[in-house]
Amino acid sequence: MATVPQAIRIWEGNSTQQGATWDGLGVNFSLFSANATKVELCLFDQNGTQEIQRIELPEYTDEIWHGYLPDAAPGTVYAYRVHGPYEPEKGLRFNPNKLVLDPYAKAHIGQLKWGPELFGYTLGAQGDDLTFDKRDSAPLMPKCVVVDPAFTWARDRRPTIPWDQTIIYELHVKGFTKRNSKVPENLRGSFAGLARKEIIDYIRSLGVTSVELLPIHSFVNDSLLLDKGLTNYWGYNTIGFFAADPRYLASGAITEFKQMVAHFHDAGLEVILDVVYNHTAEGNERGPTLSFRGIDNASYYRLLPDKPRYYINDTGTGNTMNLTHPRVLQMVTDSLRYWITEMHVDGFRFDLGTILGRDGAGFDQGGGFLDSCRQDPLLSQVKLIAEPWDCGPGGYQVGSFPPGWAEWNDRYRDTVRSFWKGDEGKSAEMASRLAASADLFNKRGRKPWASVNFITAHDGFTLNDLISYNGKHNEANGENNRDGNSNNLSWNCGAEGPTETMKSPSSANGRSAICLRRCSFHKGHRCFWAATSSAGLRRATTTPIARTTKSAGWIGRESKKKGNR
Repeated sequence: MATVPQAIRIWEGNSTQQGATWDGLGVNFSLFSANATKVELCLFDQNGTQEIQRIELPEYTDEIWHGYLPDAAPGTVYAYRVHGPYEPEKGLRFNPNKLVLDPYAKAHIGQLKWGPELFGYTLGAQGDDLTFDKRDSAPLMPKCVVVDPAFTWARDRRPTIPWDQTIIYELHVKGFTKRNSKVPENLRGSFAGLARKEIIDYIRSLGVTSVELLPIHSFVNDSLLLDKGLTNYWGYNTIGFFAADPRYLASGAITEFKQMVAHFHDAGLEVILDVVYNHTAEGNERGPTLSFRGIDNASYYRLLPDKPRYYINDTGTGNTMNLTHPRVLQMVTDSLRYWITEMHVDGFRFDLGTILGRDGAGFDQGGGFLDSCRQDPLLSQVKLIAEPWDCGPGGYQVGSFPPGWAEWNDRYRDTVRSFWKGDEGKSAEMASRLAASADLFNKRGRKPWASVNFITAHDGFTLNDLISYNGKHNEANGENNRDGNSNNLSWNCGAEGPTETMKSPSSANGRSAICLRRCSFHKGHRCFWAATSSAGLRRATTTPIARTTKSAGWIGRESKKKGNR
């Protein structure tokens, strides 16, 4: 480790501002850890390749370590080393040899490079994760960057589309423009590419009101996928809840995201983020030490009460965030407020949303996070959409979220698919689903828009797949067709896969239009999924997810008001 020749001044700073905060004169650094014994701030060169200084944070207030660097400025590259007991059997996994990312970092630089140095224990050693690895992980790690939040929003105004007029278009930042010849090649697959007038005009032409971006928080490519020559395309593997993934920044600056939002707002379109606060990219006890695990494993994650060496895995990913801890809950709500106030987003779709309402006894409508959203003056005013299930006990909670929330309604998806392909005995349930699933959502004053009615989404069959295949065909990704749901309720119309008949626009679009119309004429919330090309329905580019209608009342209630039978 090289040392800067001149001494670096550090003051005590304050504990009230989490993360790295520039005030125009210097930077305040603060990091929560209830169980650490010492925290070192590590400074790097501009590229994040060489560690140039380590500075012990001088103060510890209310379980927050903090210090102020009067000579630091935006662009400063940093991370932490956190000292404390390494006692995995007690849930404590501190290892100062492992560089850890600031959970509140607003920007990251560099990409993770997989290697045994990333793990707090020695891979392959007797004792497994109970061993202690002394190798430095810094050369393999991305780093954090201090940012200047200044941005001139000018006349930016939120579209504030009423729920009962909202039509959501779900898309992937990279996939939507990566092969679009109308976007300059250097901007394809980025926020800047998505902000191009040609792209926004096309989205507006679809008649949608809101764009929902698949995860854009900084995420990690799993080593298992990279070893197979694959990648984590969707991005549901977050490592930084405040930082936009640098792979989507053509310019490398976070202002690019803000400019994109401003362009969408100028076109009257809302921006909604798909967010993943249920788990992180660190996996289970055999996973790497990248951030939360090395900062305070026992606080950030839900551990088995009688065996805290192991993680509760209600997400199916190896770990589960511990939103019952007040500082973890604060981090999640701070992150949401940051994306609302600093980035001007208009709402969120919460992956595996049931996790967010869990406590020790299971899902609770009055759980800490759900109550926080209901009373928060900012969060209660934006669109909140839950994926109302997870992998844990009692994880399926469709219709059980509190007022103010909308929920993905997979009962609508499955019923429409079954009815469309001719399954018997579906008429009565189809009528209920077309009426916004009042049997599930008509309670506590919730409106029809609480039901997000979708036929297809980013995971699973596209609309074109739905009318082309009876079974899934995931042979190309090295999983031997074992991944993904096998019960897709699809119908190939007599021939498996693409056929000469299916190549006919009139045939393909006609079948697709049936599904689209099913998703259009109902009460509830509409949303459409955009695939990776813009060549038309016959190439599976647009598949319906959900919608809201202009009518805000339930059918039964409206009929009673109008005196109809």
